[in-house]
Amino acid sequence: MLLNVGILLGVYIGVRLFENKSKKPQNQDQLAQISAVKPIIKSNLQKINNNRAILEETASNSPETEHDHYLKVSTASIGLAVMGNIFPPFHLLSLGIIAYTSLPILRQIEKEVFKERKIGHHMLLLVLYVLALETEQFLALSVTIFFYHLGRKNLAKIQDKSSNKILTHLFEQQSQQVWVLKDQVEMEMPIEAIHVNDIVVINTGEAVPIDGIITEGVAMVDQHALTGESQPGEKGVGDRVFASTSIVSGRILVKVEKTGKNTTISKIGDILNQTVDFKSTAQLKAEKWSDNMAKPMLGIGVFALPLFGPVHTSAILNTTFGDRLRASAPVGMLNHLNLAFRQGILVKDGRAMESLTQVDTVLFDKTGTLTEEEPRVGKIILCSGDYKENDLLMYTAAAEGKLTHPIAKALFNRAKELNLNLPNIEDSQYQIGLGITVSLEDKTIKVGSHRFMTMSGIAIPEIIEKAMLDSHGNGHSLIIVAINNEIKGAIEIQPSVRVEVKKIITGLRQRGIKYIAIVSGDHKQPTQKLAKSLGMDNYFYDVLPENKAQIVEQLQKEGKVVCFVGDGINDAIAIKKANVSISLKGATSIATDLAQVILMDGNLSRLCDLFDLATSLEKNFRNTLLILTIPSAFNVLGGVFLNFNLLTSIIINYTAFLMALAAAK
Repeated sequence: MLLNVGILLGVYIGVRLFENKSKKPQNQDQLAQISAVKPIIKSNLQKINNNRAILEETASNSPETEHDHYLKVSTASIGLAVMGNIFPPFHLLSLGIIAYTSLPILRQIEKEVFKERKIGHHMLLLVLYVLALETEQFLALSVTIFFYHLGRKNLAKIQDKSSNKILTHLFEQQSQQVWVLKDQVEMEMPIEAIHVNDIVVINTGEAVPIDGIITEGVAMVDQHALTGESQPGEKGVGDRVFASTSIVSGRILVKVEKTGKNTTISKIGDILNQTVDFKSTAQLKAEKWSDNMAKPMLGIGVFALPLFGPVHTSAILNTTFGDRLRASAPVGMLNHLNLAFRQGILVKDGRAMESLTQVDTVLFDKTGTLTEEEPRVGKIILCSGDYKENDLLMYTAAAEGKLTHPIAKALFNRAKELNLNLPNIEDSQYQIGLGITVSLEDKTIKVGSHRFMTMSGIAIPEIIEKAMLDSHGNGHSLIIVAINNEIKGAIEIQPSVRVEVKKIITGLRQRGIKYIAIVSGDHKQPTQKLAKSLGMDNYFYDVLPENKAQIVEQLQKEGKVVCFVGDGINDAIAIKKANVSISLKGATSIATDLAQVILMDGNLSRLCDLFDLATSLEKNFRNTLLILTIPSAFNVLGGVFLNFNLLTSIIINYTAFLMALAAAK
């Protein structure tokens, strides 16, 4: 009856007039309190129990609680509707509760019609409600509203749970009290009192409370919470440690670099919480389809009404799946984002997960991505019998020992592996890009390039000239060593290809990647050789950082969907141009890295896992969509041929909805 519709609209108009006249809208305080909670959780990250207390204190103001309230009232409405079939006066009370529980839905309808000026999914709901009220299908309408709030509550619960789960996982090991070294005395202090440059003492079994650099001691550090790496690694003086990692064994003193909300783990929490709110492109498309279906469905309703009557027409109109999709689709996305993070993959932009399924081209930056930042020592060439290989390496490593560039580190580490005792250098003169001259007892040692030796007036033996040609032909470099102005030999420096690279290339091929190439600033020969050894389709050499983006754009113009894998900020322009961007820099570059995805353990081992997660997410969404659309089509046929009423179609639809939720999880 139209009286029922009038009561519903009358209640809504009355509520809206009251809200508009109120000086302070009801939910203004709620939103203010909710927005105030998140910065508290994400700031200095006091004890996890304190965070939970804050969440509990404001739980009554959360969207989940609001829908939970309407859900409980809707349950009462269903009971009254059932009673109304036995004792009709209960119908009037049921109608009043229906009007109350419909308020959030009617607000959406008002927004869609009057603010967005469109006829979409919610307009279809309004017509459905009118038909249900006209035919006094109070039970069916009560059930519809119940499931509407159930879906909204489930979505809010999943988002809150994902956010809190992330925070708890990241910060569950945080200590409230830490030990600080002051004037050679260890003092226990609250974590909030720690400042940059303080020295924090961390013992076996304790969590690292800050980001910093080890100044004393050695420890085995478990970084699984940060990088997903299951095996602890040894950390010593000069190495960085990060908050929320833990000390398996050992004792270290750490100079504080970052505390509280500035730590890497806190920034990760911020990124993940932003990603939790991400609405997938596929989900947006499905919602658009749902809105686009509204007009045709309304047209079908116009023709169906005189032919089948309002009861069966309401069943036909109840085929829309927009609300059920909005409630179920995000579940799969959130679960996959959480799973990625637990595997050491930080997804900063959820769209990357979807775009990965379309990628057919992967470009790798060479240095620092396919190769380790630190090269390795190759063969040692001797010019005479005066010195042995280890002698030449010892003098070279001693000369380079105080330098920090990758070649110097490679020489020093190789000497360390061979247990060579490096002498102390008395004096040194370093010429950038050329070489170094040092004094040791009665010896003057020069270590450097061919050009450095020539400029120093030292003749280059033929054996070294030949070795240099061979090395350069293989993509290696040669460090020449002269003692007392006479060349005694040379040490070959070879790029160290990451051990996992070949396996990853094979894995990408198996996952349908058709075109794989190297983009390098290095010369042709070494780049070509590496590309051939790894089975690449192509290689680009002598490429400046600003020109990498041009290669990405050219491949995109050819119709390729490009994923660029680089080592961080140096590849910024190419990262911005690529369809999907992945960085290996890990925890040291969270704040500055522009890539959509960061492999936190700093190597390529999780790259194929990322593609698998993306494929799983797409499959999950397709299954959800299929589960929701099949019952909708069945309801149209049922309304036409099987005399379905609204309640029948609701039972079919929401049985599928619960199946979709289960499948998404």
